[in-house]
Amino acid sequence: MVGVLIITHGNLGASLAGCAEHILGRVPDNLDVMAVDKNDDPLQAFELASSKVSALDQGDGVLVLADIFGATPSNIASKLIVPGRVEAVAGVNVPMLVRALCYSTQSLDVTVSKAVTGGLEGVLYIIPGEANA
Repeated sequence: MVGVLIITHGNLGASLAGCAEHILGRVPDNLDVMAVDKNDDPLQAFELASSKVSALDQGDGVLVLADIFGATPSNIASKLIVPGRVEAVAGVNVPMLVRALCYSTQSLDVTVSKAVTGGLEGVLYIIPGEANA
């Protein structure tokens, strides 16, 4: 099973994980969260992230989801990348996370692809009076 690590500013990752747990109706055992604060030491943050990746890797790899590309969480994620073993995606949102968790029994490549498409397809302009329920 592919492990999923969320690295975000503040409590965003914990909130996203809580939303995913609510939607899925279970606590995913292949999910971990790391909060980054502006006062954190970058080297210590990287070391913590690296240990979380190691703990999540059950042999199928790890997908790291970060919030804003170019910010500290994604910079940490980019240093964790080992092609084919640890991959990273920036712009995490609830649809991306849920899709990643739902497809985490597949290969890392499939999990990454499904996460990205889930994130993209989950962003929609809502027109008043129309519902997609």
